[in-house]
Amino acid sequence: MARLTDIEISDRLDSVPGWEIREESAVNQLSRTFEFENFAAALAFTNKVGELAEEADHHPRIVTEWGRVEVSFWSHDHAGVVENDFVMAARVNEL
Repeated sequence: MARLTDIEISDRLDSVPGWEIREESAVNQLSRTFEFENFAAALAFTNKVGELAEEADHHPRIVTEWGRVEVSFWSHDHAGVVENDFVMAARVNEL
């Protein structure tokens, strides 16, 4: 699976509402922050994302805080965003 170009990423962003590209250490990541009423709800969501990631064998960075969860997908092997990141982002949106 090849890293997507900036144009390919731009063409796909509308398919995953709420997600954006964030750059960290010169690597693009597909990221979204989800807001919740409290820590328990944020933690429950984190666990659902973790289960989804395990099933797909495609693991994001997940940062869980009181009332919010940040999820970021990218490929370490390809040093950027790949097609499967968009597939996973869409699945997370369904949660």
